Amino acid sequence: MGRPTPRLEAASRIAAHAAALLPFAAMVRDIVLDRLGADPVAALTHRSGNWALWMLLGCLAMSPLRRLLGRPWPLRFRRMLGLHACFYASLHLAVYVVLDLGGYWAQLGEDIVRRPFITVGFLAWLLMLPLAATSTRWAMRRLGRGWVRLHRLVYAIGVLGVLHFGWGVKADWREPALHALLLAALLLARWPRRGIRSAA
Repeated sequence: MGRPTPRLEAASRIAAHAAALLPFAAMVRDIVLDRLGADPVAALTHRSGNWALWMLLGCLAMSPLRRLLGRPWPLRFRRMLGLHACFYASLHLAVYVVLDLGGYWAQLGEDIVRRPFITVGFLAWLLMLPLAATSTRWAMRRLGRGWVRLHRLVYAIGVLGVLHFGWGVKADWREPALHALLLAALLLARWPRRGIRSAA
């Protein structure tokens, strides 16, 4: 199968962006229709953070999927998924600061220092920012090999994101455990190739 036509490739990217924004559209709909339950702030916090992790895991899955299928097309969606992960993580932080803390930034600083799950979550978000800012073809050309080294931070972001979710859960550990297992599987999927390369 050859490379898709520019029109088909553009259509697939638009469809992928639209699909990635569906969770956000669902949140907006549920806000408007008052469907967020008894604790709407908690619901928005959970849903935005959950989708940030799913987008991040999807981003990490693209390279293993390319090797599994023997096709290059998954890589076309890797940066897009990373950008959407940053979007949902930023939304997650905004919900926490604006709705939960009432815009009280000093409280956020205290939480970052005193609450480990906030610390690792905020660090994961901070590390996402330079990756999102350099997710352009111009940045790839400008940074050269440094771009690859910088974007390896995505692995640390994945670990920090899973820790943030796991440490923040008080009762039901099934979702954090699922994210942790998927992250471990995706990281292990990269290990053999790296091991062979380093041994060569």
